[in-house]
Amino acid sequence: MTITAQARPYVIVLGNEKGGSGKSTTAIHIIVSLLRDGHRVGAMDLDARQGTLAGTLAARQHFVDSKNIPLPLPDFRSVHRSTLDHRLEVEAQERERFDIAFNELAAAGADIIVIDCPGADTYLSRYGHAQADTLITPINDSFVDFSMLAKVDPDNHEIINPSIYSEMVWEARKQRFTRDHGRMDWIVMRNRLAASEARNKRDVGETLDTLAKRIGFRTLKGFGERVIFRELYLQGLTLMDVREANIGIALGLSHIAARTEVRALISAIKLPPVKLRLVA
Repeated sequence: MTITAQARPYVIVLGNEKGGSGKSTTAIHIIVSLLRDGHRVGAMDLDARQGTLAGTLAARQHFVDSKNIPLPLPDFRSVHRSTLDHRLEVEAQERERFDIAFNELAAAGADIIVIDCPGADTYLSRYGHAQADTLITPINDSFVDFSMLAKVDPDNHEIINPSIYSEMVWEARKQRFTRDHGRMDWIVMRNRLAASEARNKRDVGETLDTLAKRIGFRTLKGFGERVIFRELYLQGLTLMDVREANIGIALGLSHIAARTEVRALISAIKLPPVKLRLVA
């Protein structure tokens, strides 16, 4: 029997309600980085129909099998949406499916579970958000994606009111606290930052800082727009795998900067200290 000082795994949720913000790229880099740091990582895809994270991990498994190169892989579960007709039955079945997958990962020894939520408002997404110790919301660095967080006055960029997504996160925080008095740390990650100090970049940053104080999140400079992410994605690889995978990519200054961005993200997550596991 395995005894752990921390029975419940630490939960990192990737969530937003817009596509194309780099959520799946962020998820796979977090998963692989944590594995390489020695954590036992479980992963869950709550959008089994699209299966972006599932497909990425399947490609990674294929690379390992076909190239005979051992790369770290998480224990993984997809959670499918219910096809029942009545809302209460749908929610009950989806909760059950989520809980079964989560408990299987925990029982298998995962000390961290990374959950990738769909880019839409679904019950599974809301339920997943409510489990988060850390919620990471990647957004592209523009007022187009900012609208997911709040409505902004187009003339002076003053915040009019939080968005439906921000209100959903607030409800998820309340559910998280009600369940076990746990608190959710919310990180909004600014992806595809322009290299130059453009006016739009400055305005987005200033407005985001104002909103952060109002509704309670931290901001983080995320991943730049780099070709290397797209080159590696189809094979399920990350920047942390380049040397080991032996795929003929020489690490240049841009790649080193990208690795630094990944490490900065991992450092920003307030992970619990590693605790000893006693095996009887």
